[in-house]
Amino acid sequence: MKKSSFIALLMGTISGVLFSLGMCMALLPEWNAFMEGVIIGGIGLIFGLITLAVWFKMENKKLPALNGKNLAKILYAILAVLVLGVGMCLCLVWEKIIFGTLVGLLGIVMLILLIPIMKGIK
Repeated sequence: MKKSSFIALLMGTISGVLFSLGMCMALLPEWNAFMEGVIIGGIGLIFGLITLAVWFKMENKKLPALNGKNLAKILYAILAVLVLGVGMCLCLVWEKIIFGTLVGLLGIVMLILLIPIMKGIK
């Protein structure tokens, strides 16, 4: 494993844990820690962006241009994650198991389709 990949793995794990813990704190009323959760989640998100910048720097790569094509890919990825999340909510929160499973599977297929969208088919 390359040094840059290991550093990115560690920093990404830390940022993911901070973000998810913050979201749990903010969204679980039993914890009664909404504001603290938003702050910790925001720190995790910022740390994730720093991780991305550090990885690009260690790999001697430049950040991708923010043009229409890349913006469309980003919006598609966000939509795919939201569809998967809605499917999970349908199953776990509203107990609509069959419909939630179908929506969740659609989200998974959309996420899998990100691979050919990002890398292309050769």
